[in-house]
Amino acid sequence: MSTPNDTGGPAVLRPPADDVLDTTALGRYVRWLATERGREFRSYDELWRWSVDDLEGFWSSIWDHFGVRGTYDTVLGDRDMPGAQWFPGATLNYAEHMLGLPEDADRTAVIARSQTRGPVELTFAELTDQVARARAGLRRLGVGRGDRVVGFLPNIPEALVAFLATASLGAVWASCAPEFGARSVIDRFAQIEPTVLVTVAGYTYGAKEIDKTAEVEAVRAGLPTLRHVVGVEYGPHRVPDAVSWDDLLAETEPPAFEAVPFDHPLYVLFSSGTTGLPKAIVHGHGGILLEHLKSGAFQLDTRPGDHVLWFTTTAWTMWNIIVSGLLHRAAVVLVDGNPLYPDLTEQWRIAAETGVSLLGTSPAYLMSCRKEGIEPAREVDLSKLRMLGITGSPLPDEGFEWAQEQFGDRVLVNSMSGGTDVCSGFVAGNPWLPVYRGEISAPCLGVDATAFDPEGEEIVGELGELVIRKPMPSMPVRFWNDPGDERYRSSYFEAYPGVWRHGDWVVMSSRRTFVISGRSDATLNRGGVRLGTAEFYSVVEELPEVADSLVVHLEDSGGGPGELLLFVALSDGAELDDALRARIRGALRTELSPRHVPDDIRVVPAVPRTLTGKKLETPIKQILRGRPPAEVISADAVSDFSAVAAFATPDAGSGDDT
Repeated sequence: MSTPNDTGGPAVLRPPADDVLDTTALGRYVRWLATERGREFRSYDELWRWSVDDLEGFWSSIWDHFGVRGTYDTVLGDRDMPGAQWFPGATLNYAEHMLGLPEDADRTAVIARSQTRGPVELTFAELTDQVARARAGLRRLGVGRGDRVVGFLPNIPEALVAFLATASLGAVWASCAPEFGARSVIDRFAQIEPTVLVTVAGYTYGAKEIDKTAEVEAVRAGLPTLRHVVGVEYGPHRVPDAVSWDDLLAETEPPAFEAVPFDHPLYVLFSSGTTGLPKAIVHGHGGILLEHLKSGAFQLDTRPGDHVLWFTTTAWTMWNIIVSGLLHRAAVVLVDGNPLYPDLTEQWRIAAETGVSLLGTSPAYLMSCRKEGIEPAREVDLSKLRMLGITGSPLPDEGFEWAQEQFGDRVLVNSMSGGTDVCSGFVAGNPWLPVYRGEISAPCLGVDATAFDPEGEEIVGELGELVIRKPMPSMPVRFWNDPGDERYRSSYFEAYPGVWRHGDWVVMSSRRTFVISGRSDATLNRGGVRLGTAEFYSVVEELPEVADSLVVHLEDSGGGPGELLLFVALSDGAELDDALRARIRGALRTELSPRHVPDDIRVVPAVPRTLTGKKLETPIKQILRGRPPAEVISADAVSDFSAVAAFATPDAGSGDDT
């Protein structure tokens, strides 16, 4: 049961356990700090404040506590943003830390489930052998330090092996999911001029067999720097004129790891690319290693022997984050296929079958389960589940309550927010803090997150910009092909010089909890009352007739209220009649504000989203202002481009609501 907290704020859904410092990875670190560094902390807030006030002390403790293999003299050479210099002179290799030590050889490292082929499991010894073989194969193909290797691959063990083999050489990795169209893949990969492409020719999605041979050939033709293509046998289709995966792994050699500088490129992650070329965000070996050691242990409470699963594709930063569970000697569960096939319960069934302790999913999935009356804790055996991770968009209050009702205090509902830009979280829950209804519990350790007003002053209890005031090691090394770091600077540092502005609206409480309210470039500002779109959706999508929604505010350049448009995709059998319009308006008037009652409500077949599930708020706004869809949205960057048509001709929806 939830209880009111002592400040009159939202209900505490789950208090921290009494033995939290005895049983968790975070607790072991706190005790290590006391014995090894002589630092004692009575609360998470004390620990967090030290972690951002003493960046050198904190990040050196992460290096030492986790036994990073390498040496350093200085933690922070230059602390100015952008351009902070972390661990200058240090050398290391991320892949070396992923593959464990001799005593880990028999421990399970990979558990794979696929709708294309049968289950696969690998121990750390077997994974290490495959990585060493792939490394030898890539060397035969001429890959060396600094070269780029790209994967057009599903979430399968071969993707992980190819990535780690690439990293072990000091080469640079990037990946796209095979759901992407050829144009979208070329837009990403061509920027970094790869020499080797590793790809499948198709896959099975639910009951559908997908042939991607034409797209693979188009990608191949669109990447003139390619010297070799490696084809992974996956399903019935084959990549023509390619080195087979078996041939790549045909010869073995002892595992080896190129020692590279701390900021040497590890991989390139890409922004969604809904407008223009996606940003090619370069992440370094050292920054990712330290950040994922920290966040995996302290925010996700990953422990040796755990099984960790996040439903993701190789195109989303969550893939890079979750495979780093290997750093903590956990087994990573890789799942490929339609996560809603044959029905909505499939994700819970997979989690039960694989004995998952950390399950990551989306707010949309949890809210769908809630609407359908699914009771996962009763329907399948989730007795090993310890943490439910949630990201991608804000989790509504009702989602927190539903998860708490299902699992009680034994499962930590961990809503978190971060970004591809840092390949980690800014704010998240952790076992040492309560779970508050509708709120994210705290900034992550080492992350000086707060809310700013337009003048750059910290604000509490009001809607503001999410900013990071001090550098993090996993902030991008740079953007690829960005002379003078111009695009990098304009993306994060124009609004507040020397401070990272992420582009999310947040409300920070006096307890330093956070509510994410959507992208700040999609704010609903009516008569001086600003609301994030997430708040809007939490009200509208609570109605059983509404399956999905998108809201856009078309501002009036003359200073008037502008036009607030709500688009709804309806549940099966529902109709947007006068009664439903009245209920939507009434709910928004009561729960948000009278100023945020939409001027028009229209039906659309579906809400267009990026391939990682984010609603296309800003591009749709531009289309509604008259720009052609092809100018503002890349067709290959959205899950269903046909859904955009209803917005290009809005009057074709349900008509004006007058």
